[in-house]
Amino acid sequence: MPTKKLTLEKKQKIQGWIFLAPAALLILIMSFWPIIQALLMSFQSGTGSAMTWATPIIKNYASIFKDSIFLTSMGNTFFYLIGEVPIMLILALICAQLLNQPNLRFKGIFRTCIFLPCATSLVAYSLIFRTLFANDGLVNVLLCNLHILSEPYAFLQHGFSARVVIILALIWRWTGYNMVFFLAGLQGIDGSVYEAADIDGANTFQKFIHMTVPLLRSTITTCAIMSINGTLQLFDESVNLTSGGPGNASITMSHYIYNRCFDGVANFGYACACSFVILILVAILSMIQNKVGDTRD
Repeated sequence: MPTKKLTLEKKQKIQGWIFLAPAALLILIMSFWPIIQALLMSFQSGTGSAMTWATPIIKNYASIFKDSIFLTSMGNTFFYLIGEVPIMLILALICAQLLNQPNLRFKGIFRTCIFLPCATSLVAYSLIFRTLFANDGLVNVLLCNLHILSEPYAFLQHGFSARVVIILALIWRWTGYNMVFFLAGLQGIDGSVYEAADIDGANTFQKFIHMTVPLLRSTITTCAIMSINGTLQLFDESVNLTSGGPGNASITMSHYIYNRCFDGVANFGYACACSFVILILVAILSMIQNKVGDTRD
């Protein structure tokens, strides 16, 4: 009985799956399997090899809403999100617009200078900001010399000012990162669009608000989703800059999860439950952002 020969299309599909298989297997083993394991662990209690199913099964999730420290960390995280993301995206968009001018000299140097902070080590830049806002740091020295303060202010020893310092650090580091995306989007806009606006008598501000921003809507949505996702998982700044203090006043959700795992008596089941709360928040906010940014009719 004659065998059927594979068509060229089927051969190409098989070859494609062969090339995809190693990467797909690694993603399955290194990403999806740990997620499934963490989900199962979030319904368990105990430590080490003595993990057992919680009674009731949703015990860890129910405890989250009674945990004052986790609720504080959630409030802090949303404070960073609301205070940092809008300012950072607006600054990034303005910088991209200014540095996209064709007649601007040395724009390559300016772009590099704004982008460099995001290439800085997370630990290094956190320690730099910690030094800047120390009692004897540069910020206090300048404010005292300018007679704005009569004595040094302990920025990192007060809850509100410590959170503001974290927001400033985040804006400094991530503005350049988002600026690169906006620059790419701006360079993809046809110049004839602005030429037509010039003929109609539109000024620079009108072109920016009514043309540039709408044309970059998808890019802005993408940057907003990435920024929100990153802020909800904020960890390094809380650990290295303020150590979550004073008195958990600046602690983030990821920092608190780390503490529940590795600081004191480990509670991996509860920490996994807290992690899935972050996952749900990221998913909800991402869906909202996609819905708002969807330009299709």
